[in-house]
Amino acid sequence: MPTRAACLVGLMVIALPLGAWAQQPAGPPPGLKTGNPTPGTPQPEPPSIADRITVTGCLHLAPGARAAPASAATVPSDSRYVLTGAKKDGLVPPDTGTSSAAAVASASSYRLEALESQLSPFLGTRIEVSGAVKGTTEAPVLQLEFVRKLAAKCQ
Repeated sequence: MPTRAACLVGLMVIALPLGAWAQQPAGPPPGLKTGNPTPGTPQPEPPSIADRITVTGCLHLAPGARAAPASAATVPSDSRYVLTGAKKDGLVPPDTGTSSAAAVASASSYRLEALESQLSPFLGTRIEVSGAVKGTTEAPVLQLEFVRKLAAKCQ
């Protein structure tokens, strides 16, 4: 009989916390904001359409580019990839590319600022890219927003 009583007491000790756990409300307490973005974290400004251009060209590794660093998976870089033979696309929405940086940017090559995973699958292909122009030097930087493969090989 003592073992039967010990078993019942043991089951009650286990069942009580489970019952209390089941009664707790699901999810965060009311009034607490959750999800993405993290509350209190300032969000970046949306891209300016006036700084945005669309160009086509061939994707190559930048001269002197070495193996991608470990940070390339999470930190955009403008030193790995270059778009050569670039031509601006004239079929863009109104007000696109009207900033002084975008209007002046008519280079034949652009350094592309992007994550490694965004561009590595397109290496050696003809692509179309869109993004915001940063700088108006001989090889301006294009902060990548969109990429699309046009042809399997550069021609």
